[in-house]
Amino acid sequence: MFKELKYVFYFLVIFLFIFLTGKFYFSDENKKNYYRSINLLNKKIDLYSLNLPILKNNTNDVIEYVENNVSKDKKKYQFWKLLEND
Repeated sequence: MFKELKYVFYFLVIFLFIFLTGKFYFSDENKKNYYRSINLLNKKIDLYSLNLPILKNNTNDVIEYVENNVSKDKKKYQFWKLLEND
């Protein structure tokens, strides 16, 4: 008898939790607050972006290109011959 009451109590608690959570989540008040908070964040981002300092570009001529001179004196290694020498 006590075991059945315990299961009924667990079922009621889980059901109430799901019901009240869904009721709050899908309520119009929650949707309004959600959209208001998104709009406030967008406004804060816009205001903050207006106050950002613009830095001068100092990356001119940073990359130096090197010419690759392929010398003919390089020894060409072959994989199988390297294994044979051992």
